[in-house]
Amino acid sequence: MSGTAGAEIAGVDLSQDLSEQTVEGIRDILAEYGVVVFREQTLTPEQHIAAARRFGEVNINRFFAHADGYPEIALVSKEPDQKVNIGGGWHTDHSYDEYPALGSMLYAREVPPSGGDTMFASMYAAYDALSDGLKHTLSGLRAVHSSRHVFGMERPELKGRIGNAGLATQDAIHPVVITHPDSGKPALYVNPGFTLRFEGWTDDESRPLLAFLYQHAARPEFTCRLRWRNGSLAFWDNRSTWHYALNDYHGQRRLMHRITIEGGPLH
Repeated sequence: MSGTAGAEIAGVDLSQDLSEQTVEGIRDILAEYGVVVFREQTLTPEQHIAAARRFGEVNINRFFAHADGYPEIALVSKEPDQKVNIGGGWHTDHSYDEYPALGSMLYAREVPPSGGDTMFASMYAAYDALSDGLKHTLSGLRAVHSSRHVFGMERPELKGRIGNAGLATQDAIHPVVITHPDSGKPALYVNPGFTLRFEGWTDDESRPLLAFLYQHAARPEFTCRLRWRNGSLAFWDNRSTWHYALNDYHGQRRLMHRITIEGGPLH
């Protein structure tokens, strides 16, 4: 999809049983490119859930509204009269968990005729482009991530779409540079959404270096842009990418179904 991130996979119908060889092939491509896209899918909620379970256990989201009768499916929606979208800033899902999510499968149920694209950024490419000196500095650092400042407050602008503020008690510490468990490649693992500070550093001490890393990692040459169509499904890897849902379709409806897949410890 771009020079550093994203791939489209054709000829796979996710509503059907997939061979183990196909599943492993998808897993390998995901590990390499960070996000894979499948077009023209026709999935029932049950088929969407079954597709996700081929890659791991499903995470039941604590904060998002769910599709009726399907707690595994989080609703990522925006109605024509709503001004604030979900995910409208660079972030990595679930970095606040002790074992962050492997990734998410986002399925387009209804998209506007234009706008509503999603940007992805490769944290492999962001890390690779750092100087050797900064790589050395970051190699010994860990960072504090939290859900409290994002989900631990009432947000009237997202009422009905995000709630359960009292459940936002997750804090975690992860290496600033991780080795991806599938690809074996180093990736930058801090993000503007959920990272608070470096372990053992104050907020004031952490802020300048984090700001540099955030600006650096969002450079256009590290990104790809997904233009959604009804029936598109994006499967992204939270260990190697950031994503950003663009909010440029006011007056139009956008309805997505998201299933998040559990991950393991990061090193």
